[in-house]
Amino acid sequence: MGQFMGTFNTRHLDLKSDDKPTFDAKIGFKCARAKREMIAPNDHLVSARIPLKYRDYCAHYLLDYQVCRYKHMPLLYKCHEQKHAYLNCEKDDYILRMKEFERERRLREREIRIKNNSSKC
Repeated sequence: MGQFMGTFNTRHLDLKSDDKPTFDAKIGFKCARAKREMIAPNDHLVSARIPLKYRDYCAHYLLDYQVCRYKHMPLLYKCHEQKHAYLNCEKDDYILRMKEFERERRLREREIRIKNNSSKC
């Protein structure tokens, strides 16, 4: 984490992949956006010994997958549905984070562009 993303030309924005959004979540949207929330309770994640780096929005799928693996230990192929659900959630989460990163980058570029245009007057 903490690495720069994007092209070399966007490094002037000082935007890192793990930065929190600095703009209002409603900017650029006509409808209200649903807030993402964790489904799996933290005590379940602790008792299942899920590492901190995997405690994200897909942790409830990981819990289901781990339970299935525990129940069907030598026959792990029986857990393919749970594994697919978890990996699909991780992919969707990655796409959403990249979209949020791109939105933040574009809004920062827009802010700089507006500031430069207003100073010319």
